[in-house]
Amino acid sequence: MAANFWNSSHYKQLLDPEEVDVVHDIDRERGISIEDFKLIKFHMSNHIMKLAQHIKVRQRVVATAITYMRRVYIRKSMVEFEPRLVALTCLYLASKAEESIVQARNLVFYIKRLYPDEYNKYELKDILGMEMKVLEALDYYLVVFHPYRSLSEFLQDAAINDVNMNQITWGIVNDTYKMDLILVHPPYRIALACIYIASVHRDKDITAWFEDLQEDMNLVKNIAMEILDFYENYRTITEEKVNSAFSKLALKP
Repeated sequence: MAANFWNSSHYKQLLDPEEVDVVHDIDRERGISIEDFKLIKFHMSNHIMKLAQHIKVRQRVVATAITYMRRVYIRKSMVEFEPRLVALTCLYLASKAEESIVQARNLVFYIKRLYPDEYNKYELKDILGMEMKVLEALDYYLVVFHPYRSLSEFLQDAAINDVNMNQITWGIVNDTYKMDLILVHPPYRIALACIYIASVHRDKDITAWFEDLQEDMNLVKNIAMEILDFYENYRTITEEKVNSAFSKLALKP
């Protein structure tokens, strides 16, 4: 757990769950429901992850980009801030913030190869134009703390030598960025929840280690339940549902 997290802008921007799942009025007028809102953010998180694989940036850049994208929609509507362009711009901005700079023209090149129908209209100037709008929506707060550092320290401290369990835990942490957990919970607690899920899955009893941490396990288990609920609901996500949600954004007012 990074000590300076508690003094960071990230900590000061943590939200209550009910503050995250809010559909803006202009989106609601287009028929966007809370389920549509979550679906679109989920879909764009996947786009960022897939694009990042092709341009070969670190996972931390991906996580920061998705966090930016999710923060934007706390304040801005999807009608005004088109999700595909916002996702692309957030990845570009995150690459600079995390000092792993990707050229905007390369993003345009790869995204058109991956999703020619969805991104055909976007050019370099569109990303550069949206960049300032995204920065303003973020209030220029670009520092993001992630669970990864805490996760490495926790796994080492718990002396977990199960390679499969470690891999499962890292995978779960990556999956949490398909949700809004990073906007609500301290990153170290998300890491603990992922370890908890993996330990149950692998039938590893690390109860004593958790007790030594003197952490509120009810909070950890609540996060774990949110993650498990996501996995359960993930099975019901279809391309048809995603397309339906995006079609509402395209409707003329």
